[in-house]
Amino acid sequence: MSEQSGILYVVATPIGNLDDMTPRAIQTLKQVNLIAAEDTRHSGRLLHHFGINTPTYAMHEHNERNQFERLIGRLQQGESLALISDAGTPLISDPGFQLVREARKAGVQVMPVPGVSALICALSAAGLPTDRFLFAGFPPRTASRRREWLQVLLTERATLVFYEASHRICASLEDMVAVFGAEREVVIAREMSKIFETFLSGDLASVLQQVTDDPNQQKGEFVVMLAGAATSDDEVEIAEAARVLRLLLDELPVKQAAALAAKITGQKKNGLYKLALSWQD
Repeated sequence: MSEQSGILYVVATPIGNLDDMTPRAIQTLKQVNLIAAEDTRHSGRLLHHFGINTPTYAMHEHNERNQFERLIGRLQQGESLALISDAGTPLISDPGFQLVREARKAGVQVMPVPGVSALICALSAAGLPTDRFLFAGFPPRTASRRREWLQVLLTERATLVFYEASHRICASLEDMVAVFGAEREVVIAREMSKIFETFLSGDLASVLQQVTDDPNQQKGEFVVMLAGAATSDDEVEIAEAARVLRLLLDELPVKQAAALAAKITGQKKNGLYKLALSWQD
């Protein structure tokens, strides 16, 4: 890296409560030459609140690839830049990956300024195991793709973490019930650090019912956390057999699907047949 190069700061911002903004983040945003923001209008309100007058530059998922060369050029000329997202820690299901990767390739120093992350905030208060977790981001938007995507995670033993939008939360929970089963433990964190912060916990069926029955629980931003698959080898094998059976049922009648799933997985045909029938109730 050249002695003249600037620094790219990756700065976390609040996800709701402005008191979560760190003094270091404020100082960094005031001292850099430019702030690359996901939405300059949204970030403008935050910056105004803290008396930050640094110029901003819009960099979002639609223009990131076209803009990082210009920004890296400024860094190489000695300017320092800050990267922020609309809320929370940049790059966690937010734009910025291309800029950070290319900055590192160009020998530019990248320095994180840590703070709030919805992912970590939710896990810290969920009461689910955190020694191993898998953050899967946002599920696909269509039901068919979402169920296929969830099937891949069926036997994952780590705690599963997803983000979801308000207009898809019910549909996503319904698909999780279909794939993981009604009894899988789930915790939903909604509107964290905001006035209407809510945590709902229980099995998937009961939490889905709570969200469906209360329109207020369908508003805001969501982190969905699922307990990992059972830890015994037998239960994991049963879960895998169920996954295979679901795939076969898309193409075959129940009896044929159960028989073929039994041959593939080694599970008992009668048990798989009864399982398939239960899904049709």
